[in-house]
Amino acid sequence: MLTRYIQAAMHQATYELLEDGTFYGEIPACQGVWSNADNLEACREELQDSLEEWIVLGLRLGHSLPIVDNINVNLSTAEVA
Repeated sequence: MLTRYIQAAMHQATYELLEDGTFYGEIPACQGVWSNADNLEACREELQDSLEEWIVLGLRLGHSLPIVDNINVNLSTAEVA
């Protein structure tokens, strides 16, 4: 399920070529997940790394993560017990 969540979120990513020639990428549904790199592929890879770290930290801190393409990775109290 986590792999599908990451793939779905990455499909929602947007990228922009900045004036300095670098690429900026973000996932609007995942607040604070962004990257900046010299080329598009590096930007995409850094964005996925940022997303994975954001998910792990969010789950560890008990944050409610957005549901992406009907995929819910949030733990319910029944699952934790």
